[in-house]
Amino acid sequence: MQAIVYGLNGKEKGKLNLPSLFSERVREDLIKRAILAGWSERRQAYGSDPLAGQRSSAHYHGRRGRRDSQMNRELARMKRIHGQGFLNLTARIVPQSIKGRRAHPPKPEKVWKLKINKKERRKALESAMAATKDREMVSKRGHKVNEVKNLPIVMEDDLQKLKKTKEVLEVLERMGLKEEIERCGERKVRSGKGKMRGRKYRNKKGPLIIVEKDEGIVKAGENIPGVDVVERRKLDVDLLAPGTHPGRLTILTKSVIKELGS
Repeated sequence: MQAIVYGLNGKEKGKLNLPSLFSERVREDLIKRAILAGWSERRQAYGSDPLAGQRSSAHYHGRRGRRDSQMNRELARMKRIHGQGFLNLTARIVPQSIKGRRAHPPKPEKVWKLKINKKERRKALESAMAATKDREMVSKRGHKVNEVKNLPIVMEDDLQKLKKTKEVLEVLERMGLKEEIERCGERKVRSGKGKMRGRKYRNKKGPLIIVEKDEGIVKAGENIPGVDVVERRKLDVDLLAPGTHPGRLTILTKSVIKELGS
């Protein structure tokens, strides 16, 4: 299986054999598991104050035959306030009372981390990479690839040396991704309460650029909406399949293909 290598001017520079991992079967179940496991590692533990709802002088008198006993008085046997006027004998502390503690509060010691085998995680990464070659999957994700001849897009290593956002945009447009960049520039107002919590807009995911070595391209590409630039050694399943959906439009450099093959 061969891929065409393009120059920065958008013209063909030669051909290159794709590694065997691009022939892997796309396992969407493994991809989803790997991404959810990664998300769980970033989840922050939370819990309530252990004394929440228990800071009260309320108590229970359980001795029979005494003047202040709470037994045989047609009262539920729970801790109550004593000697505080209209609050006298008002229940506190127990979960069913006003201002009482919660029955089952969230506990900070809960383990949120999901486990996945190393081989399964590696298989998920290979599977997500193989999905970048499937035009049907890439189109299903919403990417505009009508003017793109071959997937994934392989470019010469000079792409890594670009240091200006304008230069990166020009290269993407020469590769037939002008419509895709315009699509990523659009953003939608989120429905629901997320608007009040710093997540007002939903941004689209665009092309992923994978390079072997950062020589300025990472900083140049980060200002383009929807575009992510990452070094090969930092590649993650979450970048190749955002939201657990495989088939992201991917641009790789020639040296990345060689390293993946080895």
